[in-house]
Amino acid sequence: MTQAIQSQQRGIMMTDNALKHVFELRQKQGTDLCLRVGVRGGGCSGMSYTMDFEDPSNIQDTDEVFDYEGFKVISDPKSMLYIYGLVLDYSDALIGGGFQFTNPNATQTCGCGTSFSA
Repeated sequence: MTQAIQSQQRGIMMTDNALKHVFELRQKQGTDLCLRVGVRGGGCSGMSYTMDFEDPSNIQDTDEVFDYEGFKVISDPKSMLYIYGLVLDYSDALIGGGFQFTNPNATQTCGCGTSFSA
């Protein structure tokens, strides 16, 4: 894992590789979007990570907002209970590549890497 870029707050951290890849994906969308990271019930281990681009006008007053070089990463308070301290990384590897979540709150993680229990 590459070194995580730390926001002013440490709720969600992103590595250089993850931030670079998110910038590339956002550029393909052609608009100024932010990234919403959260959790939902389901998956192999009970909870699954969610990640999607969202219009900044959808940011709620209760959302946690983390700024990375002008790019906003947001999460709802309920999700933050499960992902506070999360490190988001990205790998270009042919096998096992893609976004990778390192969650200090996970007591068990599925082999797929997108599901966990806390």
